Amino acid sequence: MTSITPEKLLDELRRAAGVVTEITATFSDGDVKAPSELPGWTRGHVLAHVCGIANAMARQLEYAARGDSIELYDGGYDGRTRAIEMAAGHTLAEHRADLDAALGRALQAFGALDGDGWEAPISFRGGVVVDGGLALWRELVIHATDLGTGRGPETWSRPFCEHLFDFLAARVPEGQRFVLQPLGLPAVSIGTPGGRSTAINGMLTDIAAWLAGRTPTLGSLRATAAADGVDLPALLPWPAGVPVTR
Repeated sequence: MTSITPEKLLDELRRAAGVVTEITATFSDGDVKAPSELPGWTRGHVLAHVCGIANAMARQLEYAARGDSIELYDGGYDGRTRAIEMAAGHTLAEHRADLDAALGRALQAFGALDGDGWEAPISFRGGVVVDGGLALWRELVIHATDLGTGRGPETWSRPFCEHLFDFLAARVPEGQRFVLQPLGLPAVSIGTPGGRSTAINGMLTDIAAWLAGRTPTLGSLRATAAADGVDLPALLPWPAGVPVTR
């Protein structure tokens, strides 16, 4: 599990929320209707999703503070999808207002936590509040890139990339082991111990982008198996719904 203190995570959440807000502040009405980096989604879809996950995580914390729990989205995954489609076509002014309200609600909820509050159980992945904070961090940073304004994975921080190595280890197929070898940094092994080994070499952000299903922007990736160059291995789907393990 990524070693990050609640105080540091809160700083990262505020920083990531600021980036999304700053990007959106540069948009015109036409920009929000333009395609994003996600197939089939406009930038409006991405913004609607960011608002949805921010409100959903805030709600997780609000219920946890009362010793209660609630599903992440009203109506489950189908409810999430309907809400995104309904909000995707909003005007720029509506997107900005929705984003300010959702991010403000989430940051207020996380900012109000004491030490014990970070360990309160939530329904999301059967985890605790800190797991919800890590999830929101992932959503904000990755979807800032998905908005397609030139802020690519090369801007992702080392702590964020290393967190993705932990979280996205679930994408390694059964019986395989990936030895991640970021340039100038210690190697990290993920997957099945003793499994068929593939080394993935490159810049830290390129490796993290590949694991996250995004386009590496520095062109540095190289895969080898038994000292021979090979294609980058296939990955399992994003680990949606996988319970948190500690």
